[in-house]
Amino acid sequence: MIFGVAALVPATFFVIGVIRDRRRLGNAVWLGATLVFLLLWLLFRASMSDGWLAVAVGYGFVAVLLGLGLVLPIALIANGVLMLRREGFRLANLLSLLAGLAVFGVVAAFGFATAYTGPLVDALIGALLIVAAYVAFLFVSLLLYSIVYGSVGRRSGFDAVIVLGAGLIGDRVPPLLAGRLDRGLHLYRREVDAGRAPLMVVSGGQGPDEVVSEAAAMRDYLLRREVPDELIVLEDRSTTTEQNLKYSANVLAERGWTGRAVAVTNNFHVFRAAVLARRLKLRMQIIGAPTAWYFLPSAFLREFAALLTHNPVAHTVTCGLLVALHVVFTLA
Repeated sequence: MIFGVAALVPATFFVIGVIRDRRRLGNAVWLGATLVFLLLWLLFRASMSDGWLAVAVGYGFVAVLLGLGLVLPIALIANGVLMLRREGFRLANLLSLLAGLAVFGVVAAFGFATAYTGPLVDALIGALLIVAAYVAFLFVSLLLYSIVYGSVGRRSGFDAVIVLGAGLIGDRVPPLLAGRLDRGLHLYRREVDAGRAPLMVVSGGQGPDEVVSEAAAMRDYLLRREVPDELIVLEDRSTTTEQNLKYSANVLAERGWTGRAVAVTNNFHVFRAAVLARRLKLRMQIIGAPTAWYFLPSAFLREFAALLTHNPVAHTVTCGLLVALHVVFTLA
């Protein structure tokens, strides 16, 4: 009963946060806390029952442990190998492989703790598990809320469609960026069918290995798909997502535009772009385009790492306090 009541507290903050602004990072944490308390309530109810609920929860718990300790790291490592083969050897493409090895490391540490006991070993292994649990909680919370955020919200009624840039291959639009442009075109044509003529803002500068700016290549892509040139606005100075959003808003403001805007990126990138838009005090919707399945694990891990940098002090202090309390009680 107590866990069910306790779940109402973070659930209330979650609902209030979503109503006030769906782009708050705290919404993800409140959602995760709510689900944790609900899970504890379910486990408590199962422990008090002798029927099918106890059996189902018991088997489910074992399945989750096996999945997290064995299936998940193997899947991450396999995905990491696939990423290296298809996308090339870069640090960003190593993330799922490294994450899989890290999970195996935590499992091995837990196995070591069961074989060798002692206050110091218990303190060290416990500290490692606390850090791993904290990171896992944040990752699952942000992943779930990213899915929630990307699934709700306005889908029409826009006066400007901003397409955020991604890397080019020479002067060619690669599949990842083409997906964003196609999603933007879908929104544009929906508005045209409704009798409006929204601006299409293409945002992205020129990288050191690119023949033209991303904005120029994106403009050509839209022209070939019959978007009128006078409705295409170029923003060709940005090199980061934050600059994409800020400079695009500035370009629209310079034209005297004051309507409703939507920014289009890939689905894994939606929530972080929304968080950045909120920090920039831009009231715009963020909509995601589909992404190849094999790209998602590494992409979500990269987004998660980037979101952690928004509040590094808070995460460090919280995790440090949890570890310190554990060490004190273990060695006392």
